[in-house]
Amino acid sequence: MKSLYRTVAGAIGFLCVGMQYWLLVQDESGAAVISFTVNFFSFFTILSNLLAASALVLPLAAPNSALGRFLARPSVRTAIAGYIIIVGVVYYLLLRDLSHAQGWTLFFEQSLHYVTPPLYVLDWLFFVPKGAVGWKVGVASLGFPAVYVVWTLTHGALTGWYPYPFLDVPELGYPRTFANIAGLVAAFLLLELVLAGIDRLIGRVRQEGVG
Repeated sequence: MKSLYRTVAGAIGFLCVGMQYWLLVQDESGAAVISFTVNFFSFFTILSNLLAASALVLPLAAPNSALGRFLARPSVRTAIAGYIIIVGVVYYLLLRDLSHAQGWTLFFEQSLHYVTPPLYVLDWLFFVPKGAVGWKVGVASLGFPAVYVVWTLTHGALTGWYPYPFLDVPELGYPRTFANIAGLVAAFLLLELVLAGIDRLIGRVRQEGVG
């Protein structure tokens, strides 16, 4: 059951990312395809969905590989759960009304925010071993978002393109942008600590049930 669920959920994640890219890249040609591709894979949504899909599939496809073992760790899967939850919440609260997508493009855009996050979180709740995640996961999980922020600000400074309005330095200025980043970091940290608490609670309940 677990393997089947992860295979299907992971395939859905990869499919949604692949289809969204294919639908959008149709409007590009020549050298613009390269620029579009870099920008497409500069969205936190896309990266988090690829990370979640990989965490679902790679430990099954290559369980003995270094990456497969890394993605199978409960602490890593908990961190990814925080990333993908943020993807859905931020889209719903801040971005959904800004989208001009239509048809299949809108379908896959919404799937990447409303379908794949719950699929991953359900796997985390029911299939990831509980009780082994420490509180330090909160700080450790900030590594990926930190690298993403550095990339986004560097890439934006060089090209003038920013993936999200709350990170748009030319529009907001650096003080406001860094304030937004600080708010997102706080939200990430709080969410990961909540997930660690849930992990410990479920682990305790399951232990008592077995005992």
